[in-house]
Amino acid sequence: MANNDRSSSNPAASGTIRPNPGDDAPPGTPGTGEDTCPRCKGTGKLQGQPCENCGGTGMVTKGIAGG
Repeated sequence: MANNDRSSSNPAASGTIRPNPGDDAPPGTPGTGEDTCPRCKGTGKLQGQPCENCGGTGMVTKGIAGG
């Protein structure tokens, strides 16, 4: 079962949130941001089941470009 709670103020520091398969890093990691899951297109479901790529949230954590 995926952990869908992404509301912690600093989840990367607490170590309580496991990344989903589609995440580049744990939520809250510096240099990352949320993006729509490319598999379910943000719905959180595939064929009536929770999307395994995003854990059913419709969002994935991706690295962002930076200098």
